[in-house]
Amino acid sequence: MVTLQNATVVITGAASGMGRAMAVEFAEEGSNVVVVDVDEDGTDEVVSEITDDGGTAIGVFGDVSDTESVETVVETALEEYGTIDVLVNNAGILDDFAPAGDTSDDLWDAVIGVNLDGPFYLTREALPALKDGDEEGIVINTASIAGKVAGGGGAAYTASKHGLIGLTKHLSEAYGPDIRANAICPGAVKTGMTDDMEDELQEMSAVTPAERPADPEEIARVATFLAGDDSSFIHGTPVNVDGGMLVDK
Repeated sequence: MVTLQNATVVITGAASGMGRAMAVEFAEEGSNVVVVDVDEDGTDEVVSEITDDGGTAIGVFGDVSDTESVETVVETALEEYGTIDVLVNNAGILDDFAPAGDTSDDLWDAVIGVNLDGPFYLTREALPALKDGDEEGIVINTASIAGKVAGGGGAAYTASKHGLIGLTKHLSEAYGPDIRANAICPGAVKTGMTDDMEDELQEMSAVTPAERPADPEEIARVATFLAGDDSSFIHGTPVNVDGGMLVDK
């Protein structure tokens, strides 16, 4: 079982949105947080926010689609805290709902690189540390309802999130019980990444039982739940946090 107090938690895409909320939530639980993002200024701001509030955190510039950058993330976490107990693969980018015929090679490569290659690279690099502790290592992947159905994104985004759920299930099957892997599948969430999608968010939310988009903090609380003891018998599961969007699917 993982105790979040003093656990080392690596979170990607943690400079803003859901990742920032996760970093703050884990810090409030007493974890040592490694804030990873390509936005160095945003990373520094989140680290300052946590440490000013009495928490423990360090920031690492990390492009998850680059293997050398991923190696640096893991090396830095191990040098600072000696272990990695929880890995949250949260970094992700959108594709503006581009259908397959309008998806360029560059867009496809960029979205797959961050959303799918990145979690694979970082998990592969962190596996020895995750398996090395006295307790089970935890992997949490931020997927999406687009990983379960069509319509939540364009071709690249949908494919990347379907693949990420597949990776989650593989990790659970291949490395359990040493590793406990699960995925979070958010629906509409109010983040900086969706600031230009206000109309789309409202349309998506209007047909859900919740009738509203989620706040990032609501997703973050699911992440700490999946990392903690209360979810100890949940393995390889893509958990919907979608306001009921997929209730009839």
